Amino acid sequence: MRVAALLLALLAVPAPVAAGEEVVAGLSRSAISITANFDGSDLIVYGAVKRDAPAPSDSRLEVIVTVEGPSTPITVRRKSRAFGIWVNTASVEVDRAPSFYAVATTGPLDQILSQTEDLRRKISVPQMIRSVGAPQDIADSPAFTEALIRVREANGLYSLHEGTVNLAEDTLFRTDVDLPANLVEGDYRTRFILLRDRHVVAMTETAIYVRKVGLERWLYDLAQRQPAAYGVLALAIAALAGWAASTAFRLLRNG
Repeated sequence: MRVAALLLALLAVPAPVAAGEEVVAGLSRSAISITANFDGSDLIVYGAVKRDAPAPSDSRLEVIVTVEGPSTPITVRRKSRAFGIWVNTASVEVDRAPSFYAVATTGPLDQILSQTEDLRRKISVPQMIRSVGAPQDIADSPAFTEALIRVREANGLYSLHEGTVNLAEDTLFRTDVDLPANLVEGDYRTRFILLRDRHVVAMTETAIYVRKVGLERWLYDLAQRQPAAYGVLALAIAALAGWAASTAFRLLRNG
């Protein structure tokens, strides 16, 4: 009887739960100012894994860092040659596409991230683009999304950098993300994702604030609030530049 009672008591005690992992991360800068001579910026992303117990030895830790710009709808058009000229022959409305998206990882993305987690967390570039309701007469609507990705990759707006996150002793990590000169204004979301066995075990995020300042801010506000005045100013600047160039050429020729 005593043995049976002891066994029941042991079964009633819950088994110890393995300590979880948390990510503590930061950025080299939390705000970026777009000025008239802005030519891009380098963002340093760093962090550490916080644990209450030693790291698990039966699985490998992986890290993914994503930087996402503001998302907007966009129309993707297909051009075809007709009667000797190129014309728009089809279009698909993409409901949401980030203006900028960069992914950095500790290893090949398809090896450290499962498709289920990618669908759920929307980590890869294709999963970040939402396109529904394509016209029924367009049978290859995914090709429009692929074309959008190719164009933005060529412009440096979409990128995947596998193996660029440096992870030291399963605790400290760091990577660099290049932000191009053609950034749009808005809040940029940065995610820090920890994975084991291709599944997400911890994730946190923070924001980078990208704003126009100085002359860029003034011109942007003028174009948005007083488009007529902005147009007159643009014409005046163009006329002044033309007059200055003409005068300079005349002086050089006469000299």
